[in-house]
Amino acid sequence: MEIKIKTEFIKLDSLLKFAEVVSSGGEAKVMILDEMVRLNGKITTQRGKKIRPGDIVKVEGLDEEIKVI
Repeated sequence: MEIKIKTEFIKLDSLLKFAEVVSSGGEAKVMILDEMVRLNGKITTQRGKKIRPGDIVKVEGLDEEIKVI
């Protein structure tokens, strides 16, 4: 799926909520800390990581990746 942002960046936990992958920030935090989220192919555990257009986020258990445009 593609997620269009209108700002320079979006934080990883906010992106997961915006893309409706999780329903709360707490749920996003747990997924990120449990190493279930990859940013551009690498596991990231920083929930405040800045995601910019062109970045690709893959969540374990989701078939589709999230491409930020």
